Amino acid sequence: MSIIRPFRALRPRSDLAERVACAPYDVPYDSEVREYISTNPHSFLRVTRPEAEFPFGSEPSHEAILARSKENLETFIREGWLEQDDEPSIYIYRLSHGPQTQTGIVAACSIDEYDAGLIKKHEKTRPNKVKDRTDHMVGLCAQTGLIFLAFRGTQSIREIIAAETEREPVFECPCDAGGVTQMVWKVSNVDGLVEAFEEVPALYVADGHHRAESASLARKTLREQNPAHTGDEPYNFVMAGVFPAEDLKILPYNRAVKDLNGHSDEEFVASLQTTFRIERSDNKVPPHPRAIAMYFNGEWQMLHYSVENVREPDPIESLDVSILQQNILAPILGIDDPRTNDRVTFVGGIRGTDELEKLVDSGDYKVAFSMYPTSMDELLAVSDMGEIMPPKSTWFEPKLKDGLFVHLI
Repeated sequence: MSIIRPFRALRPRSDLAERVACAPYDVPYDSEVREYISTNPHSFLRVTRPEAEFPFGSEPSHEAILARSKENLETFIREGWLEQDDEPSIYIYRLSHGPQTQTGIVAACSIDEYDAGLIKKHEKTRPNKVKDRTDHMVGLCAQTGLIFLAFRGTQSIREIIAAETEREPVFECPCDAGGVTQMVWKVSNVDGLVEAFEEVPALYVADGHHRAESASLARKTLREQNPAHTGDEPYNFVMAGVFPAEDLKILPYNRAVKDLNGHSDEEFVASLQTTFRIERSDNKVPPHPRAIAMYFNGEWQMLHYSVENVREPDPIESLDVSILQQNILAPILGIDDPRTNDRVTFVGGIRGTDELEKLVDSGDYKVAFSMYPTSMDELLAVSDMGEIMPPKSTWFEPKLKDGLFVHLI
């Protein structure tokens, strides 16, 4: 059973949706955030990344950043850039980019279900990132970005969504330079969707593990501050975009490493050859699973991993990111915990292999790895086992936008 409920969303005016909508807070680089904000005062990055409004080179305190974020949200509301719906609603949210279209719902999901493991995870979280978003939610009394959830689609939910999207959307616009079209419909008669989701056995965190964990901790804080707590307050629910798993597209999450952990070039290659067959290649992306494209000394090479080395049917060991971690990053390059090791960086697939070449050619990084993407079937299998994938195993595209929905808690 999956519990969803309607909520009164803060949403941008239809004529401002394209300008307000922005990438999730943790996607753009600092320099990109400054550029976006300087050219667009309506960008919701002013709420999710307000540190970019402080003078370059300054080091504002955590408290000053939170205060600016709250001030900016109040400005968005006061100026009428964001308006709150009069009635609790569920929203249908469609993102389209070329042949890729995904249509799901935006609703408030039960934090009790998340804490009980019925909203299933596949990644560990970093305490510093969780604290940052928890403080943000508590300080603003608002959830400012969507958790991205997946579910195994059902016919009844598809039929309801199809019927609701025959109407005119509340807005339709390309909300980024990449040409991703965003469409939103408001559903006032929510009983059909609520009942249909009661037949869904589980939801899965596709993206937004830190936001999900932060919502749970923010609920704990607000509950402790509320002596009249009943369990029905808005802070007991977290705003999420919920999409059929079969509609979703995962891009690879690539890696670059700063040095060879004391190995010479020759020693590094020799170590690789104990586990991989290496060939020079013009391909910058692996053509199939268990192949890794490596950019090293200005050349692309393909690393082929022998299928005999994988203990089937272990769904974690067979992941390509696991093969990289267990056979190269940890034993050769000395990166035992990629979540905390600052010698490795992660490059989302949307930035492409050009970004990997740029990092290595700059001299700041020694070697980069272009990965084959994790599949939705692999993600669901790992989540159902209650297991954890290596960090940064998935990059979903298109990304759900911040600023299109805000949940006041």
